[in-house]
Amino acid sequence: MNTGLYIARRYLVSKKSHHAINIISGISVVGVAIATMALVCTMSVFNGFQELVADLFTAFDPQLRITPIEGATFAADDEAVLRLQQLPEVEICTPVLEDQALVVQNGQQQVVTIKGVADNIREQASIEDILYGEGDFCLHADVLEYGVMGIQLASKLGLTASFPDPIQVYAPKKGEQVNMANPMSSFNHDELQSPGVVFMVKQVKYDGQYILTSLGFAQRLFDQPGQLSAMEVKLKDGISTSNGKRQVKQAMGGRFKVSDRYEQQEDVFRIMRVEKLISYLFLTFILLVACFNIIGSLSMLMIDKRADVKTLRSMGATDSLINKIFMLEGCLISLAGSLVGIVLGVALCWAQQQFGLIAMGSVEGSFIVEAYPVSVHLSDVAIIFVTVLAVGWAAIWYPVRYLSRNLL
Repeated sequence: MNTGLYIARRYLVSKKSHHAINIISGISVVGVAIATMALVCTMSVFNGFQELVADLFTAFDPQLRITPIEGATFAADDEAVLRLQQLPEVEICTPVLEDQALVVQNGQQQVVTIKGVADNIREQASIEDILYGEGDFCLHADVLEYGVMGIQLASKLGLTASFPDPIQVYAPKKGEQVNMANPMSSFNHDELQSPGVVFMVKQVKYDGQYILTSLGFAQRLFDQPGQLSAMEVKLKDGISTSNGKRQVKQAMGGRFKVSDRYEQQEDVFRIMRVEKLISYLFLTFILLVACFNIIGSLSMLMIDKRADVKTLRSMGATDSLINKIFMLEGCLISLAGSLVGIVLGVALCWAQQQFGLIAMGSVEGSFIVEAYPVSVHLSDVAIIFVTVLAVGWAAIWYPVRYLSRNLL
């Protein structure tokens, strides 16, 4: 065993002449452990919220979304689309045409996003999981066109899940200026019936703005026959998102952008990543303060072991070895604290997952989930472990060198 490490380990576990040194060393380990545990729990909570938000979007956002880099639409019979449909990694392709329109109902007006989709949307997304009402999900039947709107949008229009009168939908005609004498002549007009259901994604962006309808209705309303604004893709089971995305990109060429669920909600997840980073930096600063306890422990240990140091020097030990012994002593304290903190942090996260120890609120049903969601990522644990060791080493490097020159 390395001489410096062997002596440092002996100093860590051996009995000191002054009991206070053992107490201060124990406090140092506890301080590092608590800061480490806080890092594990905090980062795991952010992971839990991120996965919760991703799950909320799953029923509405596709696994992959393909949009044109230039322009708003592309032809449904584009060669790239045909190549996409033939990829072995792709299970379902859903053509989409999405644009804004004006809806009028009961004297209420609202600018909405009309999302026209093909009939295979049921297979593409878990639509049934977000529907509320006594009707059935339906986009069109015979000559009737149906609109499934978000629950908040229905509330704004004074509607329930089922409304007897169709809503009036208006969209400006392409390439025409508004006729001030007869403004309505500059708009395409159509009607959407109620299928008796609304959807709730629990996100204002969707629940308060979107109406799902048939692709044919959207193409007629927006004067875009044979045109699409996006293709939504579901990959086959066993195909990873990263691998499928790479294959889809190659098939589509450079004219199209391929986005996974996280990229489709880039703003939301960027904010969450920034919040997680800020929390990590803040808790790392607290960890640094906790590591200063190690300096007090080492300074008292140096005073206690002066006789041992003289003996080591008489046996040929260099100043470098002496410094190394106490540096390793500090690193061992950091290591012990980090291991204890990681174990406690992971255990607390497991208990939170199993038993929901910390609730989101005192009133049941007030939040989407009853308890704080947590998800422990191995990469986060590794980062925390390295951070604790690095911060501990940085906190004691200069003090140990200074104290060894003045105390020993």
